[in-house]
Amino acid sequence: MPPPSPAEFNARLPETFREWLAGRRIEEVECIVPDIAGMSRGKAMPAAKFVREDRMFLPTSIFHQTISGDYVDMHDVMQWTESDMVLKPDYATATAAPWADDITLQVIHNVEDLSGKAVPVSPRNVLKRVVGLYEARGWRPVVAPEMEFYLIKPNLNPNEPIEPPVGRTGRQMVSRQAYSMSAVDEYGKVIDDIYEFAEAQGFEIDTIIQEGGAGQVEINLLHGDPVKLADQVFFFKRTIREAALRNNCFATFMAKPMQDEPGSAMHIHQSVVDIATGRNIFTGENGGPTDAFHGFVAGLQRYVPIVLAVFAPYVNSYRRFVPGGAAPINLEWGPDNRTTGIRVPISHPDARRVENRVVGMDCNPYLALAASLACGYLGITQAMKPREAVAGEAYHRPRALGRDLLAALDHFDEAPEMTQVLGHEFCALYQAIKRDEVETFLRVISPWERDHLLLNV
Repeated sequence: MPPPSPAEFNARLPETFREWLAGRRIEEVECIVPDIAGMSRGKAMPAAKFVREDRMFLPTSIFHQTISGDYVDMHDVMQWTESDMVLKPDYATATAAPWADDITLQVIHNVEDLSGKAVPVSPRNVLKRVVGLYEARGWRPVVAPEMEFYLIKPNLNPNEPIEPPVGRTGRQMVSRQAYSMSAVDEYGKVIDDIYEFAEAQGFEIDTIIQEGGAGQVEINLLHGDPVKLADQVFFFKRTIREAALRNNCFATFMAKPMQDEPGSAMHIHQSVVDIATGRNIFTGENGGPTDAFHGFVAGLQRYVPIVLAVFAPYVNSYRRFVPGGAAPINLEWGPDNRTTGIRVPISHPDARRVENRVVGMDCNPYLALAASLACGYLGITQAMKPREAVAGEAYHRPRALGRDLLAALDHFDEAPEMTQVLGHEFCALYQAIKRDEVETFLRVISPWERDHLLLNV
């Protein structure tokens, strides 16, 4: 297929972006692909070159990198031949990079091999694969992610602990002020810039609130298609970081950046709609929950331990799972119960949904949504039944979530049906990357060890 002419190129851009552009000339295009960590990989080029290109390429090795930038060695694949992938722009994702000095366009690209098949280890393709399983049964999954993150004082020395930022009053935010409007106002300039950048990109924010930690913020997104919402989380992470940098602070999506503060989650609200009727299959004609609803809950109870390494992908992730720490330690479920790993929010029957509260904000949004929907899919299709709902506090129930990444990885390949849903090649690569990251971490001697072991053992 020949490349588009400049006029055809502009016509393919989303209407919201064309409105923001308002006659200004695009100078640069960023051709990006989400990697295993959920960060951008790709290349930037002048817009004139972009519209002349008929194909672009990146090596498959971009998916073999660990979080530290090393390459994991996959012994059973020809990874070091550095075969190329074909990048194909998904123009529906085209949006501004409003913090850039030049008029810049970001475009997420689909990745295929040279024969035109979707690259199975691409996180975006993994999510599309799971959504496709739902569609094959006449269903459409609907999701709404919640994004929690911390604004922090610039941390230039990784040996120093992370601290909350200084607000507009000139004081450092050290107290927990959940839902406080004045606490949000302390870093109002950052919030204003997030809104400004989001508007320029055509994204709609549902709500912004002060969360439980000092300098912790939550952004809720409107519900919709899983791939589209994963794209938005992917874009929003960069947007929030840029807004923070503009105001002399950092934004971090670490699951547990500060020892004595709550962790940051990406809670996922999920429901399933019948494509033919538009009906929520979690609610029956009498307004009550259906077998599909109970199967989805049971699927999460059964399979979350299998894919926990996707929801909690780093050694730091497991510091979040402590009793009373605003994060779950088990997979009980209940109506409007925030102490459980699986919550059913208060809603109208037509909006009945299931909230997965296990997922950390350090996840890859494509993979987290894929894994969570895969759990529910297997629960529905296998007609599973959940345990009885918990009415009271669930923290005293037995722990069901592993304490570390190695333990989670030991479960990752214990369910062949889950491997089949997510894809064998992806699961093998993901497990290899995470084991390499754990081994790299274990070689590091921590300050705690120097403090307590150096002269005392």
